[in-house]
Amino acid sequence: MSGPLLRVEGVTKYFGGFTALAGVSLDIAQGERFGLIGPNGSGKTTLINCISGSLRNDGGSIAFDGKEISGLPAYRRTRLGIARSFQIPRPFGSMSVLENLQVPLEYVVHRGALHTADTRGEAMQILETMGLADKAATPANGLTQVQLRKLELARAMASRPRLLISDEAMAGLSSSEVEEVIAILGRLNDTGIAIIMIEHIMRAVMRFSQRVICLDAGNIICEGPPEAIVKDSMVQKAYLGA
Repeated sequence: MSGPLLRVEGVTKYFGGFTALAGVSLDIAQGERFGLIGPNGSGKTTLINCISGSLRNDGGSIAFDGKEISGLPAYRRTRLGIARSFQIPRPFGSMSVLENLQVPLEYVVHRGALHTADTRGEAMQILETMGLADKAATPANGLTQVQLRKLELARAMASRPRLLISDEAMAGLSSSEVEEVIAILGRLNDTGIAIIMIEHIMRAVMRFSQRVICLDAGNIICEGPPEAIVKDSMVQKAYLGA
């Protein structure tokens, strides 16, 4: 593949008279570890919602693997290879952990062969990667907070993405649990999956990301390697509270 995996060009989004995104442009390379930071209300969630298809951008273009996707619904973007986890996990609580993965495997990956593919075997492989194999038969509503975060990532991985958007997967976790999630994301990236990490825990962003963009009021105010981002005066003023 030539060119970036994801290209966002001049994307704008309005909510009434409020400008949530003001012409945002960025590229994500195949296999890149990319950090997206910014204060609350900066436009981070709006941007990833536009990329994943939860929202339609009002202007600009979004291309994935060279194909314009701005007009596609979210499920078609998922089938192309864009998956995201959500900040607040909402699994099927009465289903087992294993069954929660079999749903996307059947309806996204094996939609032409429902109930005939080995979704159980595939789901167990994903759970092994996430450290959840011993919870396969556990109802999702019986998981701890960190286990729910892992399941949320696992459900996203069940669609076999080429780009994974991790939306604050570490919020509210302890230091050791944060380390677990960073390690999981690293293993997923090692398989060639590009990952966008949206996170407020700066040490996680610093350790994981190769490149970081900081948004503020719908605009990119800084872009670069993480060690340069944290030293930038505009980032410190807008995000770090300087």
